[in-house]
Amino acid sequence: MYQGMTQRPLALSKTVSQSCQEMSSSPSQLHQAPDMLFQKDPMIAFIGSGQEVDSLSQKWGFEALAVTQLGQYEFFMPGMVDTHIHASQYSYAGTALDLPLLQWLNTYTFPVEACYKDLEFARNVYTHVVKRTLRNGTTTACYFATIHTDASLLLGQIANDFGQRALVGKVCMDTNNFVPHYRETPDESHDETNRFISEMLKKKYPLVMPVVTPRFALSCSAALLGHLGEIAKNNHLHIQSHISETKEEVKLVKELFPDYDSYTDVYHKHNLLTDKTVMAHGCHLTDEELKLFREKGASVAHCPNSNISLCSGMLDARRVLNHKVKLGLGTDVAGGYSPSMLDAVRRTLDTSKALTIQDPQYQTLTFEEVFRLATLGGSQALSLDEHTGNFQVGKDFDALRVNTAIAGGPIDLINHGEGPKVLLEKFLNLGDDRNIAEVYVAGKRVVPFVETT
Repeated sequence: MYQGMTQRPLALSKTVSQSCQEMSSSPSQLHQAPDMLFQKDPMIAFIGSGQEVDSLSQKWGFEALAVTQLGQYEFFMPGMVDTHIHASQYSYAGTALDLPLLQWLNTYTFPVEACYKDLEFARNVYTHVVKRTLRNGTTTACYFATIHTDASLLLGQIANDFGQRALVGKVCMDTNNFVPHYRETPDESHDETNRFISEMLKKKYPLVMPVVTPRFALSCSAALLGHLGEIAKNNHLHIQSHISETKEEVKLVKELFPDYDSYTDVYHKHNLLTDKTVMAHGCHLTDEELKLFREKGASVAHCPNSNISLCSGMLDARRVLNHKVKLGLGTDVAGGYSPSMLDAVRRTLDTSKALTIQDPQYQTLTFEEVFRLATLGGSQALSLDEHTGNFQVGKDFDALRVNTAIAGGPIDLINHGEGPKVLLEKFLNLGDDRNIAEVYVAGKRVVPFVETT
């Protein structure tokens, strides 16, 4: 069990990753690296045996004596991927969960998001949410911002400054909300989205990129959806939005877009359903819609805390996986009250068990499967799995150093000698940020934070 010195190539062991096989084969398998994983900024160079540390150090150019041993109850795991989070809603996370979705948006969300024209307000909130998610082990986040271009650019800068891998979206919406000063015209949204993308790309951030972000079909005219589809296609960009979160929402979309076959078809016909699209929720998608998702390579972000907190519905994750649709997990702050992906893991398991209570024949998700959804599944959902998601040679080293026996932590280890799988299960079910000793993104240690003066 090894870790090299900071700013040197790292040799690590007792790592827990998930099988690299496709979801359709054995998604529940966990893989323990033999003994040692070697990271040469920013990528993983090899996975080998700690018994060969002397020969490996000669081959790869690190000092065997500089390699230090991890504690008995420590391990490394892949960083977690939050496929759907509203950075702009973080200020009221943990409150305002007393209304269904559409009333919740108009009562709480839109008035708060309107405040982000104030860049100091935006800087304060965005700094807190990036630091909080990193401390909780989110190495990759797919963020919704607001309609404000400059504040959205600021979120990208803050994510870059703290070293988080991120997709950042300037929200687009031009209709159907009850806060008149928080909406755009189609032309304004088109022009500002182009400015946002252009200025973000000029920054040449190594790990932060723009994502085209229609809020959802209810708040976007057909003209705006068409503009955004063209922008995404012309710039080969990621796309994020919401779909089929509540039955009321699905009904209203049908009324507003009567000439389309389904909610999914609205996005599809406007070139917004691609292999770089992630749609949040999907609680009420039909089998035909899931087939279209699979055909286009689009993915679903499962946000169980939000779905339960706002009484929106319960996504049947097993059905999504059976349709071979890419699936990741999201916190959906602030509809979801917790910014921790560990909470998303637990609520995913809870939802699956609730479905089993309703139907005893239902195949409940295992903790191994949900671990995969929080890591490799999320990177696949965001089309970033060539770079991150698991420990594989050639991928970036995005990782958490977990100490299940941290002093004053939430886990009591009664039976000594548990293997990595047991320690992982305890961490997923009982752990919190106190157990996350270090966080690495693309080979750089980003937690603990380095305080600057």
